Amino acid sequence: MKRILIFSGLLALLCLSAFVAPKAKRKLVADKSLSTVTYAARHPLHNWEGVSRDVSCAVMYNDDSKQIESVAVSIKVASFDSKNSNRDSHALEVLEGLKYPNVTFVSSELKPSEDGTLTARGNLTFHGVTRPITLQAISKEENGRLTIEGDFPVTLSSHNIERPSLMGLKVEDQMTLRFSAVFKL
Repeated sequence: MKRILIFSGLLALLCLSAFVAPKAKRKLVADKSLSTVTYAARHPLHNWEGVSRDVSCAVMYNDDSKQIESVAVSIKVASFDSKNSNRDSHALEVLEGLKYPNVTFVSSELKPSEDGTLTARGNLTFHGVTRPITLQAISKEENGRLTIEGDFPVTLSSHNIERPSLMGLKVEDQMTLRFSAVFKL
């Protein structure tokens, strides 16, 4: 009789656990009409920015914890627009955009904090060179949207990119990538 009661109890626990929903994880894809990646570069004579509105970004989002668990981003080098077609075509040439068409970031670890700050460790692949990076972002939810924003430096020489020059002066080695990815919840 004891065995039957123990078996019945275990069976009841198994049945109850079937009704408990597992953690709800889902893939969210960034809204391309609202998301951007911007690079900011400097030359001794001027500064400029180029914006890409063709941002392919996906996150694994946990609905229970309201946290992002992983992220992957890909941007086409040719999609950046600096409002100067000569500069953009030269950038595409310098960055060997046909050979290395995308800049990507794939997270390996994300650490959220209660204030909305997100520390993301992962690999940035740019110009065919993959380097580990750690970046900070701000994550916020409002009006049925999740927005992730931040920026981080990128050194051209660490990605084997020859710095272009104008009037005998080279652009600075470091540029900044700024991102804003918007997801519908």
